[in-house]
Amino acid sequence: MLNVENKVIIITGASSGIGEATAKLLAANGAKVVLGARRTDKLEKLVEEIHASGGTAEFKAVDVTDREDVKAFIHFAKDKFGRVDVIFNNAGVMPLSPMNALKVEEWDNMINVNIHGVLNGIAAGLPIMEAQGGGQFINTASIGAHVVAPTAAVYCATKYAVWAISEGLRQESKNIRVTTISPGVVETELGSDITDDASKGFLQELRKTALTPDAIARAVLYAVSQPDDVDVNEVIVRPIRQMM
Repeated sequence: MLNVENKVIIITGASSGIGEATAKLLAANGAKVVLGARRTDKLEKLVEEIHASGGTAEFKAVDVTDREDVKAFIHFAKDKFGRVDVIFNNAGVMPLSPMNALKVEEWDNMINVNIHGVLNGIAAGLPIMEAQGGGQFINTASIGAHVVAPTAAVYCATKYAVWAISEGLRQESKNIRVTTISPGVVETELGSDITDDASKGFLQELRKTALTPDAIARAVLYAVSQPDDVDVNEVIVRPIRQMM
């Protein structure tokens, strides 16, 4: 029997892609999902869909780069359901470009969303989980945490940071589970903010063999559904044909 039913699971970046697919799958398995993103129109539609299928879901706008905003979001979930069992720090951006393009504002944005966003989720949720005696963080890294590709140096650096932060938190935690999800190429909106034409072409080529977001959602479900004394530390999910 899956260890998912009635768990309160918070998901950032929930308005599309991996976050959306995971929200649907976890709710279908009995979790109470609390969904956050900046696009509340999409969140509202997703929550309505989950309710129509008999699931439990709430939503709140959140900017993961704003520490106080994330704290308010996490406490919104706790106030609604009385506890926080899982925080899926999933929000991310990927504006690929070669280093010599010097798109420094895009570098800053990746650092703020991909690294600070995860840290803000941990800072808001860790005291709650420690007080209640347990919980789980799931952080979205990337295959880019393991393999660096041209145009992806800064993105890969942010995702390696997510891996390192997750591993450090795992080693420090006695009763909190920590999981890093490292997707390979997935067909999502990630990369829609690329402004470098050559990098757009590179991503288009990669996505000729992309997975659907449901593949990653199943990996999250697997990590969440294990018995409380089982900590799935990392899951890497690639398309079969992806070589790097």
